[in-house]
Amino acid sequence: MIDMTWLSALLLGAGCLALGYLIGARHSARLFLSPRVSKDTDITSNGKKKNQVKQPLEIEKLADILEDFKMVLVVRNDLKMGKGKIAAQCSHATLGLYKKILHRAPKALNRWEMCGQVKVVVKIESEDDMLVLQERAKSLNLPTHITIDAGRTQIAPNSRTVMAILGPVEMVDDVTGGLKLL
Repeated sequence: MIDMTWLSALLLGAGCLALGYLIGARHSARLFLSPRVSKDTDITSNGKKKNQVKQPLEIEKLADILEDFKMVLVVRNDLKMGKGKIAAQCSHATLGLYKKILHRAPKALNRWEMCGQVKVVVKIESEDDMLVLQERAKSLNLPTHITIDAGRTQIAPNSRTVMAILGPVEMVDDVTGGLKLL
């Protein structure tokens, strides 16, 4: 009798486990594979708030067909920032870009994470050169984020310090490939 009770419990547990797996697999696929779109609040001309749905970024489509993604951090060399300041500004740029694309390109972000969150740090000689680079990235529909410093320590307020760019390796290299490593 004891053997039958044990066997019944085992079969019931296995059945519940299988059922839970099937239900979980079906629902999680819908939750994680469907494109996520965030709602941002804007102010209309009459001062009232309206919800505006932001469309997924173009890079989201590339995540389905291209495998290698990376992030490049472009640091302004003319500001003469110390090592700690550069590290902090690169952290700000990385987090800023991550937050910018979290809901608008989750597949692209996931692809980058699956590649080991590759980050390469390069240098550029001026703010103007950085802005030209940003325009080149935008023309290829690659997301960017430029960190603007508050100016409390080493550099002038509102200085553009670091630009982050994320995308397929070949496309990012097309924008930043000519720059030297920091």
